Amino acid sequence: MSGRERDRGQTAIEGLGMTPLIILLGIALWQCALIGYTFSLAGNAADQAAHQGAITEGTRTLECQEAARKDLPDAWEETMRTTCRRTSSGMYTAQVRLKVPVLAPGVLNWPFTVTGHGAYPMEG
Repeated sequence: MSGRERDRGQTAIEGLGMTPLIILLGIALWQCALIGYTFSLAGNAADQAAHQGAITEGTRTLECQEAARKDLPDAWEETMRTTCRRTSSGMYTAQVRLKVPVLAPGVLNWPFTVTGHGAYPMEG
């Protein structure tokens, strides 16, 4: 058996050995993307909620919470917690907390939350 024929078998074994590592790397990158997307969703929801709370007359808290939910995907909306309030400095603030999903949104979540903060000056 020549050296070239022996190398063919070695290449196949190396390819099979690398496949699980490549899959694990893909899973890790996907999880990082979900974490980043959750940060983006929390920040945007908090900004939208604070804006709506600041411009609404009357039911500010209700409008704030509804605005936070408006653009969230269902998987994140189920775990959302919102705090809306008016500050003494004339600002309306919103805090949105979301759970980070594990691999597939809506199936399982990590035990930690991502928090987004938003503030908007009161109008009127």
